[in-house]
Amino acid sequence: MQKLKPEQYEILADSLENQPTTVIPTSRLRTSMCSAYTYGVSPDFHAVVIFDSFCPDEPMGFGHDVNAIWNLLKYKQGWSCIGVDEVHAESLGNLINRTTNSSIQYYGDIYHTLEKPAKYLHNKCVRLLTLNDKERISKAPKEIQGNGYLTIDSMLIDGIVAGAIVDNSLVTIAHIYAETDLYADIGVFTQEHYRGSGFATAAASLVAREIQAKGKIPVWSCGEDNYASLKIAKKIGFTKVDRRTYVIPETIIQ
Repeated sequence: MQKLKPEQYEILADSLENQPTTVIPTSRLRTSMCSAYTYGVSPDFHAVVIFDSFCPDEPMGFGHDVNAIWNLLKYKQGWSCIGVDEVHAESLGNLINRTTNSSIQYYGDIYHTLEKPAKYLHNKCVRLLTLNDKERISKAPKEIQGNGYLTIDSMLIDGIVAGAIVDNSLVTIAHIYAETDLYADIGVFTQEHYRGSGFATAAASLVAREIQAKGKIPVWSCGEDNYASLKIAKKIGFTKVDRRTYVIPETIIQ
């Protein structure tokens, strides 16, 4: 077991398959916005656990050795679940149950890609955001300020951001959350009062269109029962391509 140093992250990123389910961890490794633990010798790791700096309580596990994944995880604090390949979820859950006597729940994480032109759904309140919108973003509720970048400036300059503006306030944001050389994962959030307005669909479709203009494939991931998110993905034209599973102990392991 070893905790990787940032200078080792590129090696680990190169060892992950370039696919929709690895966009977020690969992006975090290449930008050093994570912590990573491995079993095995590079690049043939037996197990990998990556803690996203923006979502540290939901680490991502990779590898076929569930015992090694659990050994990497069981001494860490502050996590509530771990996402793994679906085929290994039950084995890992059973192992955690035997070791801790905690009951286990499972939750599907669905991945979609957009291989055909994005369906752009126009809304008069929705547009691409620029550096001129920095103050507007910074004044929005925390969940509407975007994520995945160290600063708002870098999100606007290095990423793609769209939003719905009502009464001069940002009420919906859609943006690139993570990006590789082939894929870009889209994150979306709308203030509760404005949900159902079509803002999220319009903003996400605009971001997806801009991603495709860059020559990359948009990725959409969400929980299996997040029907509002699944509906948005379908409207824009996303197609389900894969899934991973969250293994969730009833009690947090300390």
